[in-house]
Amino acid sequence: MTELEQYLANTNAFRASFYKLPPFDVARDYRKILDKIDADLSPENLTCDGELPREEVQRRYRFLTRAREQLVDTVFG
Repeated sequence: MTELEQYLANTNAFRASFYKLPPFDVARDYRKILDKIDADLSPENLTCDGELPREEVQRRYRFLTRAREQLVDTVFG
């Protein structure tokens, strides 16, 4: 499973269980997904307001940037 697939699976599960929202569709919701990844990459969210250890922050950063790259590649080829 790619990082993008994993990210969307987790995000869609959260959206469905807490907000009863339909799942994201990459083709239709590209901009919303990109905005969500960018928000997750903000320093406050990435580090959980400084609470996460450096190794976890680096792991999350790599995961999110790969998911972002895969999303762009999927949409724009």
